[in-house]
Amino acid sequence: MGPHQSGMGQPPENGQNAHNEEKHGGEKKRQSDAEKETERRNLRRLQLMMDMVLSVLSQDPGLTRAEALEMATNCKAAALAMFPDKELAFDLIYRPRLERVINERFRVQ
Repeated sequence: MGPHQSGMGQPPENGQNAHNEEKHGGEKKRQSDAEKETERRNLRRLQLMMDMVLSVLSQDPGLTRAEALEMATNCKAAALAMFPDKELAFDLIYRPRLERVINERFRVQ
């Protein structure tokens, strides 16, 4: 999936949607466009947040393991606030990245 494709909550296209748009003067299309724009905006926010969190996790010299784990937990909560039904997607896409950075940073020696 590319950076502009979220795969999150986009309804499948079908002929009935086009029929409803004609019937209601395009109101459904405008609403759909607004929803898509909101989703794109939230996806971009999620990407920026993840970039910043991963950067802090890997670069902040004063960060403790407990603080890093708290950041990862807060990051997931923020992501789920933007995309409420996408916990599995977060766990498949972002959790491994967070865990890898935390484990590399705080290796047990």
